[in-house]
Amino acid sequence: MFKELTKHYGRIFEEELLREINQIGAFKEVKEGQVLIKIGQYVKFMPLLVSGVLKVMREDTNNKELLLYFLQDGHTNSIKWVWGTERKKSRVKVVAETDAQVIMLPAKKMTEWLLKYKSWGTFVLSSYDHRMNELLDMMDSIAFLKMDERLLKHLKERVRITKSTMLYCTHQEIADDLNTPREVVSRLLKKLENMGKVKLQRNQIEILDSKFRSLSHSKRTA
Repeated sequence: MFKELTKHYGRIFEEELLREINQIGAFKEVKEGQVLIKIGQYVKFMPLLVSGVLKVMREDTNNKELLLYFLQDGHTNSIKWVWGTERKKSRVKVVAETDAQVIMLPAKKMTEWLLKYKSWGTFVLSSYDHRMNELLDMMDSIAFLKMDERLLKHLKERVRITKSTMLYCTHQEIADDLNTPREVVSRLLKKLENMGKVKLQRNQIEILDSKFRSLSHSKRTA
């Protein structure tokens, strides 16, 4: 685990912090669709993402979901965990978008490390800034974009995080992410297919739009 930890976080954390994470963290492999954190549960462990993609969701009282943002490996300028303490209940749900590897860290260490390690404080502050920008972007999408524009933006984000123009997801999953009826998503996807921007297959969406395809080859920034 220490090798993977150093590979992804060696340029961010002091060696002493890396060794402490390696000592107390629990390495865990999660499958696509697995829920790591539920809304309302007391969070005792926080996931530090090593590989794969997680997504952070909100739910309303009717169990309808809304995607807030994705968490992915390889981007060291953004946080890989959801802030929490043992004394507070989680207000979000964290789900594995793909198969992923995470290091589960005791939540009680989050505050302790702020005082103990300068790099951890820098990591937290820069990550909060990144997450805030993503949340504002999501709010702007809901407030100012039409559903067809939101769908295109969502497909673009999926291509970016998966680095693939073949998206393995159902119309229902996309509808859940966008908090809209499946019928709306299916209708808009069919419209995109007629425009030659996508090709629809069973539980798959192939992106044909050249603007989107270029994202699958873009390099990740460290």
